[in-house]
Amino acid sequence: MIIEYPSTNDFHKIKLFTTTRTGGISVGNYASLNVSPFCGDNPEHVKHNLQQLAGEINISPEKILIPYQTHGTEIQKIDAEFMQSDSKKQAELLHGIDALVTNTPGICIGVTTADCVPVFFFDTSQQVIAVAHAGWRGTCAKIVSKTIHLMESEYNCKSEDVHVLIGPSISVQAYQVGEELYTAFQEAGFPVDNIFIRKDTGLYLDLWKANEFLLLSEGVKSSHIAIANRCTYTEYELFFSARRLGVKSGRMLSGICIHS
Repeated sequence: MIIEYPSTNDFHKIKLFTTTRTGGISVGNYASLNVSPFCGDNPEHVKHNLQQLAGEINISPEKILIPYQTHGTEIQKIDAEFMQSDSKKQAELLHGIDALVTNTPGICIGVTTADCVPVFFFDTSQQVIAVAHAGWRGTCAKIVSKTIHLMESEYNCKSEDVHVLIGPSISVQAYQVGEELYTAFQEAGFPVDNIFIRKDTGLYLDLWKANEFLLLSEGVKSSHIAIANRCTYTEYELFFSARRLGVKSGRMLSGICIHS
């Protein structure tokens, strides 16, 4: 049902995971453990799947917070004011959000993906966690940099104390893109010769390296950056892949929480 990450064993209060396709009741391109309420699946199936997940991670379903993502760079703080809001207000605050940050224990913050890059952040000195959704648009717009900046400005984090994990997502070997992306990343200041590969079959983008470049540029230590090295496209039997299944398909949840 979920994959946990051994790199977090030293941080016993913090749990990181990514759901897989198995263990739920959704059908068709959503089979079986789709946990996203925003991709066209049967709402009752999603509700059941989230309850299954909640039991697995020992958190009540209403404390699993999933934003409505738009491939932007808006970040929402999950604080006491947010948690005291009613469900309608919470839904409004989570609309158009692609990263979440909190220092509140007992809450699971997550992003949904099906080839895009989930990026986990945790600062154990300040007990702050974050998670970001970084497809090519979010990566090019530097959402991980903005997440680090917010952790520094709002929670007194230091980039050198932040640990980061780049989760399961499409690998450079599978991610063929158009020339317009090369231009977009070049104009945004990325080292394009390091993050793009040209083959006889076309141009390929390495989103893992692109996000790693941003993190290093913000002062995150290389020893604090881990990459899951799991490709959602090639491991499509375990992970949802929009490139294989289409947009109307399931999503994994990459979640992080501080145990209370």
